[in-house]
Amino acid sequence: MTGKKKIPLGQQNFGQNPFGQLSGEGLPEGPSPEASIQTPAAKPKKNRGRVDIVREKAGRGGKTVTVVKNFVGIGLPEKEMLAKKMQKACGTGGTVKEGQIEIQGDQREHVARILEEAGFRPVFAGG
Repeated sequence: MTGKKKIPLGQQNFGQNPFGQLSGEGLPEGPSPEASIQTPAAKPKKNRGRVDIVREKAGRGGKTVTVVKNFVGIGLPEKEMLAKKMQKACGTGGTVKEGQIEIQGDQREHVARILEEAGFRPVFAGG
């Protein structure tokens, strides 16, 4: 390294500052940075329709399964994403079969919370 000078941080001078002579007199005050941090913009919840949450036992060897049915207007990839979220929140397994989400165990409360966050209107149906 031959003869190069390093400029210490905080003391950089890149030449003439075109705004150096301007003053802020007569300008309105902008919003404070704290105000934008404390009040996040609340997104309106989109109503994506009613879905039924059913607890089933029949035909499953005595095991209880939570089934979410009657989705309208969403495709398989979104159902799989919702199922993955539900499995993670409940700490159990699950799958998407025949357009329905199946989660192992009686997990209706957890499933309802996740569906509400996604904009659906969950309804407990059946037993």
